[in-house]
Amino acid sequence: MSPEELQTIQEAIRAEGLEGWIFSNFHHRDRLSDAILHIIPETTNSRLWVYAVPAQGKPVKIVHAIEAGLLADLPGSSRVYLDRDDFIAALEPLGHKCWGAHFSETLPAISFLDAGTAQLFEKAGMKLVSAAALIQRFKGTLDTQGIQAHEQAAGALYDIIGIAWKAVQDAYTHHRTITEGELRSIMLEEFHRRKLVTDHPPLVATGVHSGNPHYDFSGSGAPLRDGEVVQFDLWAKERGPQGIYADISWIGIFGISAREAVKRAFTDLVEVREGAYRFITAELEAGRPLSGAMVDTKTRDLLTGLGYRGALKHRTGHGIDTECHGSGVNMDSVEFPDSRLLLEGSCFSLEPGIYFSDFGLRTEINVYIKQGKPRISGKDRQFTLLTC
Repeated sequence: MSPEELQTIQEAIRAEGLEGWIFSNFHHRDRLSDAILHIIPETTNSRLWVYAVPAQGKPVKIVHAIEAGLLADLPGSSRVYLDRDDFIAALEPLGHKCWGAHFSETLPAISFLDAGTAQLFEKAGMKLVSAAALIQRFKGTLDTQGIQAHEQAAGALYDIIGIAWKAVQDAYTHHRTITEGELRSIMLEEFHRRKLVTDHPPLVATGVHSGNPHYDFSGSGAPLRDGEVVQFDLWAKERGPQGIYADISWIGIFGISAREAVKRAFTDLVEVREGAYRFITAELEAGRPLSGAMVDTKTRDLLTGLGYRGALKHRTGHGIDTECHGSGVNMDSVEFPDSRLLLEGSCFSLEPGIYFSDFGLRTEINVYIKQGKPRISGKDRQFTLLTC
């Protein structure tokens, strides 16, 4: 950890009014602690360790004697223990302070601290609160370099959608069968050519499959059929530790036009997405604190007002950083309600979706906050259905 990173962590602690941030791990169960502290997953971690970062002053490392060098690259003083009594004694100086820890009642994505270890910390006199806001401030917001990396990934994804849709148009024009699998392969080849990485292949869903937000297939998948919806969802980042994900969804029709039910649903969905973006813009311009839960509630109200309550299956969006589903604020008021605020550098998806028995639609853009204003990433925005 660099001095600059330590300073950023301590600034986050002070910004949240806490006295410290407690990291710990056993068998690498807490991937967030490893990621934030740059601990290599292959490092032997057969004994519990603790890294306590105070709001001011030097951090404290508590490590077992047989793995005394595990945290050697981190700044701070070391306390080596041999047995449980030694460990508890090493914790006691951390007592009577309020520490951010990796748990949350509503955000399981950051809940890595097990109940037993939490009880041990509390027995030592430590007061524990969720580190969700700390994690967002340190890992879930983008700096100038991160925004640039995100923009580059977003631009590449929009280009790749264009290439994939050209293949769809060619197949339609020449009456050639094209499958979900072929389109996914085209996109994966472009990922490889552009040195992009992803944690899962893109989603390509046609017809009734588009009604499943997490549809997947093996082999070639289904063939595209005349007049059916084609739903794309793809996410990737540039290789390397500085890569930041982009994540977009795009909708087309395998034909020259869509049936009226699809046109109407698509028009409504885009208007709701734009309404959510306008809401974010207005609230930030007015200087009012805005949480991810508030954005999701607004989006749901808009969809419900148009009669789509029964067609909702998921939240409005998720945080984006070095992971596609990142550590920052989610646009979510129902699944994992997120009361964290949209901050400078917050990056997230806006992806309202509506799903029916015969088709589904999801239109997704990415937004980040820069100089207090929301910015949409990528060079294109989806306003019309792709057609052949």
